[in-house]
Amino acid sequence: MTITSDVLPVVTPADHIIGPPQGHWTYTDYAAIQDDGNRYEIINGVLYMAPSPIENHQGASTKFVTYLTLHVEFAGLGRVYHAPFDVELAPDVLTQPDIIVVLHDRANIITPKRIQGAPNLIVEIISPGTSGYDRREKQDAYANAGVAEYWIAEPSTQTVELLQLDGQAYRSLGIFRGQAILPSQVVPSLSVKVEQFFV
Repeated sequence: MTITSDVLPVVTPADHIIGPPQGHWTYTDYAAIQDDGNRYEIINGVLYMAPSPIENHQGASTKFVTYLTLHVEFAGLGRVYHAPFDVELAPDVLTQPDIIVVLHDRANIITPKRIQGAPNLIVEIISPGTSGYDRREKQDAYANAGVAEYWIAEPSTQTVELLQLDGQAYRSLGIFRGQAILPSQVVPSLSVKVEQFFV
């Protein structure tokens, strides 16, 4: 298939990478991949390759990191990380979330090479090529692992959907934009208007 500017790259299984059969990948297999500049993740043992972020994704990522650092790290509540940093949620589930928040009550999951366990909060900044993957495979993986809050930020609409873990699944608290303040329980002191994440 010829890729033109009218066909956007999407998240796809990385069948071209030498390793175990799809469905059997683990962190150990992933760690053995030679760095080729691509971004790989494992969901339920399947190795995926994600397209590179675009400009508005990077701009929003910088804002989320800045504001969360101010309200989490500088407030003495925990740590904030951004991609690329591995999060091993299970032996066969490894992601590189855009933004990761680990509060002090879960600091034991932080290791020098990766986070091993469920962070308190994950933010994914979606694009047309990652939207379905972030809302299906990743959302299910984060819920199954026990990530308390999952924010899905969409630069094209300048919105953030806040999903809160309710039992084994996420419950949406709404899609927020403009002057709205996110009703986060993980970072209740966050007084940033949603539009500030995208300007």
